[in-house]
Amino acid sequence: MTDDLLSRPAVHALLADGTTVRIRPVLPGDHDQLEGLYQEVAAERPRRGEPAGRDRSAGTAADLACAPARPGHRALLAEAQGNVLGLARYDTDGAPDAADLFVAVAAGLHDRGVGTLLVEHLVSAARSDGVTTFTADALGEDPEALRLLAGLGLRVERRPAGPDVRRTVAPDEDDAHPSAVETRGRVAGAAGLEPLLRPGAVAVVGAGRVPGSVGRALLHHLHVGGFTGRLFAVDPGATSLLGVPSYPAVDSLPTTPDLVVIAGPAASVPVVAEQCGRAGVRALVVVTAGLDDEQGRALLAVCRTYGMRLVGPDCLGVSNTEPRLCLDATFAAGRPLPGTAGVAVQSGGVGIALLEGLSRLGIGVSTFASLGDAYDVGGNDLLQWWESDGRTDLAVLPLESFGDPRAFSRTARRVTRRMPVLTVDAGRTEAGRRAAAAHTAAATRTPARRALFTQAGVTATRSIGELLETTALFHTQPLPAGTRVAVLTNAGVAGVLAADACAEAGLVLPRFGTRLVDDLRDLLPAGATVGNPVDATAAVTEAGLRACLERLVRDPAVDALLVALVPTAVTEATGDDLLRAVTRGPGRRERPVAVVRLDQAAPVTLLPAAGDGVPSYAEPRAAARALAHAARRAAWLRRPADTVAAPDGIDTERAHEIAAAHLTTHPDGGRLDPRTCADLLSCYGIPLARWAWAETEDDAVLAAGRRRGVDGRVVMKAYGTGPFHESEQHAVHLDPRDEARVRAAFRDLETRCAEPMTGVVVRPLAERGTELFAGVVQDDVFGPLVLFGPGGTATEVPADRAARLAPLTDHDVHDLITSPRCAPLLSGAHGDGPADLEGLRQLLARLSRLAGDLPQLAEAELAPVLAAPGPVSVLDARIRLLPRRAHDPLPRRLR
Repeated sequence: MTDDLLSRPAVHALLADGTTVRIRPVLPGDHDQLEGLYQEVAAERPRRGEPAGRDRSAGTAADLACAPARPGHRALLAEAQGNVLGLARYDTDGAPDAADLFVAVAAGLHDRGVGTLLVEHLVSAARSDGVTTFTADALGEDPEALRLLAGLGLRVERRPAGPDVRRTVAPDEDDAHPSAVETRGRVAGAAGLEPLLRPGAVAVVGAGRVPGSVGRALLHHLHVGGFTGRLFAVDPGATSLLGVPSYPAVDSLPTTPDLVVIAGPAASVPVVAEQCGRAGVRALVVVTAGLDDEQGRALLAVCRTYGMRLVGPDCLGVSNTEPRLCLDATFAAGRPLPGTAGVAVQSGGVGIALLEGLSRLGIGVSTFASLGDAYDVGGNDLLQWWESDGRTDLAVLPLESFGDPRAFSRTARRVTRRMPVLTVDAGRTEAGRRAAAAHTAAATRTPARRALFTQAGVTATRSIGELLETTALFHTQPLPAGTRVAVLTNAGVAGVLAADACAEAGLVLPRFGTRLVDDLRDLLPAGATVGNPVDATAAVTEAGLRACLERLVRDPAVDALLVALVPTAVTEATGDDLLRAVTRGPGRRERPVAVVRLDQAAPVTLLPAAGDGVPSYAEPRAAARALAHAARRAAWLRRPADTVAAPDGIDTERAHEIAAAHLTTHPDGGRLDPRTCADLLSCYGIPLARWAWAETEDDAVLAAGRRRGVDGRVVMKAYGTGPFHESEQHAVHLDPRDEARVRAAFRDLETRCAEPMTGVVVRPLAERGTELFAGVVQDDVFGPLVLFGPGGTATEVPADRAARLAPLTDHDVHDLITSPRCAPLLSGAHGDGPADLEGLRQLLARLSRLAGDLPQLAEAELAPVLAAPGPVSVLDARIRLLPRRAHDPLPRRLR
């Protein structure tokens, strides 16, 4: 079974109404509850719980469900607060690839998705068991059974079977099943946040009677902020705090609050959470910091037991600016303006800075959440909320960690098609990663994070300042059609600085056509420069500048306009007059316009204008960076729908056999010997160049005589027994006709190898070509990461390797090949002729499939890979396996 259910006692997930349930394997001690479930189902409607016309007593059905798990028999149950809500199981009756599917759901729960959620996890188990078909027989036309089967997104075939109808379900993953799972997850995720972000009643625990406390600030914000629901304080020694009615305990409140904000001492947090759970509270915000490991585990366990969603601990709080709600459960100094930007942060300090920055720009917020230590609610949850809340059109997520990055990636790929998603690429350096690890469980693996951002279409900035600069442009301006920028200025030096900034940001200043040049010359004062940049000179008037701007934004050769202004006293036009030339033109233009004012104090402001305003920057690089981010987003959106690369001729079954055999003899894992490595690669159509294995001097002499390459020479490379990342390879090029030299080289390699040498590989010296590297690193958090870049003599920049998370799509493969700086070499830039690009695409697609099929694959290196006008050739390969279980990211679960 590939699911986490084998490696830990249970997983938690959300039903369609947002309720948290626990999913786990059935145990013998569940027999009595399961018997009661079957009796209940039978009383509600005969035989609903045991389709296929199998009339069994409830006790017999419970016996079958509680049988020990084995390949071909799996049983899972869903429970909440110790009560069984439903069961799903399958049995193979002698046919290893086919199984009977049984589902039983407690009375009154058929519309909440219990059975569907269980079957999702059961399908994951079925794949690892080799089950390719389920039979699910329903008496007549049971509508609930039909809805369950139809909603799975799997292929369902219907055929008569006597008085019943037999339905065959294929659990092989296809396009419809992941989409159906995502849709259910989106609905359940949004429903689960309703009590947190749209509560009808809120209570604050720990407000205190002394001014200056965090809890008191929270209560004050909620009270004076106009929260439209019912508000309570919980304090055993007060009947009123800040004009808010106070009660001694949560269970003494006149109504059960949807949301409780806890600001008490760390030691009291688990106790208060337990009281909230028993009272029926559905969401907690814990602003308290300093919980130790035991207190943290206890808090999360309580939330899981009672199905409460949790923000925090150690957080700033949450807010929702909907006018009908006015929820401000934070202790920030100010309140966010109402608007359409969704904001989620981990650090409270970052949250305060962002809220202040957005307010200064006049950009309103739809919902805000400071996630703190993010025990439960994370960025993925907020993305799902914003996707469906009907208000948010821009997501700002400067997060240090993602919970489940693979789930975040799937959600972000979908959401970024509808709205910009912006983040800060924190932890880019070793010092940054150490700092992040000191206060959060941040997943700051730089290549994997950047690959996630790129593949999901997330706009990654490098600082909070750059994030605000880019948000200002995205909020107010349309996306450019490309990277071509026209620079318009009234001061030549400002134009030069802007041109440099655009080039450094990857933007292009195109040459203007004759017609545009003539038109600009007619509009501008004598002495103006009408190239690109356009220097309108200090003598330009407001009307002249406006006319020039409007002509530029209409030109098909211009994708965006950067206007750099410097106040002068040459004409009667003041700095404000020139700004009006930009802001009082037509309404929202088809092309983005950004202003640079070198006399501006604030890094970025929004100039009032028709529509949402025009962003104004204090220096050209900020404007150019924002325009470049917009151009990249536009290019990402223009890409057609992508599909996962699907190479043919793959022998997955044989690959699993090779991996299992290696781990049987090496239980702790380790590096494959060259012959096993070649066998494994051949399962994926990745052939190594001609080679031979030699364990003695005599073997090496024979192999060298048969493997002559360029100028008759061969390459001899040593292999040792040590771990992959610690071992060294030493290689020599030699003439195989010199037997003494071959023997001496063998002995020399044995001496130089830093670990016991097991043998050498002998291969012909390759023809000339571009040497490349292709590989895989299995990241425990992000999953397999495919790497590609220069190798061997082609390496000029050691870090010049592109990375993408597997499984690779066709776009990902293209990006891997074109991203490294060595990419021009593959197109024949140095006169060697173009490389076999299709061969490289196939190699990367096959490597991605290998990484996805084998969770045991810890590392793989194909180096060097020789790219030439002829077929791609893999000259050497190294693979390391570790005993790992597969992780199926598809079934829904809370982290």
